[in-house]
Amino acid sequence: MVINPVSGLVRRIPLSARMVVYGASFLAGVLVGLPWLAYRFDASYPQWHIEIGVYRFLGGIVFTAFLTMYITCACVLAARGGGAYVEFDPPRVFVVSGPYRLCRNPIAACVVGMLLGEAFALSSTGVFMLFLAAMPIAHLQVILLEEPLLRKRFGAAYEDYRKGVPRWMPRVFRRRSL
Repeated sequence: MVINPVSGLVRRIPLSARMVVYGASFLAGVLVGLPWLAYRFDASYPQWHIEIGVYRFLGGIVFTAFLTMYITCACVLAARGGGAYVEFDPPRVFVVSGPYRLCRNPIAACVVGMLLGEAFALSSTGVFMLFLAAMPIAHLQVILLEEPLLRKRFGAAYEDYRKGVPRWMPRVFRRRSL
């Protein structure tokens, strides 16, 4: 078993404070820094810009909905799992309730959804291209990093969960067993 020396030091800080720092840092980078860079595309290539006008407010609604779900997922994971959603400070308890009973990766799905909402709210071709790039990047992060670590950390419990819960698209209506 590999012991992470940072983990012991980090765990001395209250989980709520760690979650605020992780969340603010991550969201600042992904929802402010990267979109700011992507928005530069619109300035450099104005011919690619598509103005959606009054429909921008729908992007704000989509963004707000996914941000609310993101915060909910992070809080559920922290409260029930006893850890954060970062690999250097992971949950200690396997969480299969709340949004995690519908989708295995609701946090990653919410981040991608927030980028989509932001692209429409800003009417930005560059941010939309960032959204398109984020989908395969999130998928690769999940299958190459997160899932192997969860398999190692939680074993058979994770395998059973993986077989019954979809990776991305929530299965809200389940078929009845015959």
